[in-house]
Amino acid sequence: MGKTELLITIILFNTFFLMFVIAVAIYIRNYRQRKKEYLTEIEIKNEIHQKELLATQLEIQQATMQQIGRELHDNIGQKLTLVSLYTQQMLYENKVPEASERIEQVSQIINQSLQDLRSLSKTLTDDNINQKEIKTLIQEEVDITNSFKRCTVSFECSFDQLDLSFVHKNVVLRIIQEFIQNSIKHSGCKNIFITLNTSENILWELSINDDGVGFDTSQTAYNGIGLTNMKNRARIIGADFHFESQKNTGTYLHIILKKQS
Repeated sequence: MGKTELLITIILFNTFFLMFVIAVAIYIRNYRQRKKEYLTEIEIKNEIHQKELLATQLEIQQATMQQIGRELHDNIGQKLTLVSLYTQQMLYENKVPEASERIEQVSQIINQSLQDLRSLSKTLTDDNINQKEIKTLIQEEVDITNSFKRCTVSFECSFDQLDLSFVHKNVVLRIIQEFIQNSIKHSGCKNIFITLNTSENILWELSINDDGVGFDTSQTAYNGIGLTNMKNRARIIGADFHFESQKNTGTYLHIILKKQS
């Protein structure tokens, strides 16, 4: 074999080898791209499934709450009304003056309980979430909490109307309720501050903070039922969830749901 033929052979070999390497590289790149697209598709399907699951859970929850509300009104409410009438009759017929004050106290407790029960029953049976604006729903929750005089809740909102679905309104409202209950129960706070905003790129942005004792999240289990519920609700609808708390500095919650591009 002459030098020319050897050189041609080497060139051809190198050419074929280079083409083989390029082909393998292209195959690997396409394989990785297809794998990435497949994983993305799976992730999207999982997100859709989670959202549909949440919507179903909320519908079941709503139906359950309406049933509980009707039971409270029709059963327990009627019994409390009857007890209230009995105590009024006892107060009217009482012949022992020393007992009048205690009977009156019992009557007041029963009447207050009956009023609270009726308010709760109305909240559960009325289709508030579908019929009312999120701003109105939050303000009603704030007013109810303030009426108990356990702490002062302040609410600010940057809009009058916001077109939110039942799922989103339910998530916002339940997270606020959960935060308020946790703060009153555990933090000993005097004030809770709530803000709800929207902007060009953000569907809604919720901020809540209290001035309670707070806690060290590195030392306290982060998997409490209340915190877990708030985090899961935000995660399922695709919202960014940020929670922080430190001893003697209060607790802060920030949730942002961006508009779909």
